[in-house]
Amino acid sequence: MSSPVSTRRKGSAARRRRPAEEAQRAILDAAEQRLLAAGPDALRLQDVAADVGVSHPAILHHFGSREGLMRAVTARALASLEADLVRRLADPTDDVDGAALLDRVFETLGDRGHARLVAWLVLTGLGDAPPGAGVRVVRAVADLVHERRMAAGRATSADFEDSLFTIMLAATALFGDAIVGPQVRASAGLAQDPGADQRFRNWLAELVTQHFDRESPAKTDAPRKKARASRTARR
Repeated sequence: MSSPVSTRRKGSAARRRRPAEEAQRAILDAAEQRLLAAGPDALRLQDVAADVGVSHPAILHHFGSREGLMRAVTARALASLEADLVRRLADPTDDVDGAALLDRVFETLGDRGHARLVAWLVLTGLGDAPPGAGVRVVRAVADLVHERRMAAGRATSADFEDSLFTIMLAATALFGDAIVGPQVRASAGLAQDPGADQRFRNWLAELVTQHFDRESPAKTDAPRKKARASRTARR
């Protein structure tokens, strides 16, 4: 029978032989579980290392610093969110449910705590939104939404900024709701209404959908712009 010492040595050797990609994935999984359970302050390298069964320096080797680990955790979550949204929006046969999409976004930003993590990094001066995959999720969604609008005859290429700004508005609202939603609802007298958060997201989805379903803003604005130009020319 192997002694406890020899067993530990074998375990340590096995951990050292773990492929880098596998080790990084295990570390990120453990860090995300701590973020989900207790927020950004719970992401302490010693605790994450203990969860995974690696040394503290091993995490530094893979991610450079605690802040590097935080950015990597959120970058992976945003990349997963982007891939999911893009897959659904890129499928022309998928009759996309706006409320379901917003719920998917809020799952990442609010339920899993990534909005708090990004805000914590930015407000403490320890980093910006994580680099790499995932940070262009707003643009990727706006591109696909605009393609759908044009395919339906509700927008022209001149309306792209309208699509982009609308998606930016929805993203900003969801990001804010993920951070201070309970406090805002309390200020609105809805602290004791457990369904207010979901109704707000449903209302936001309907607002965005109605905006996207209206006639092309560029076409609607054209007569007004022409009238203004004519009045200016007569002065």
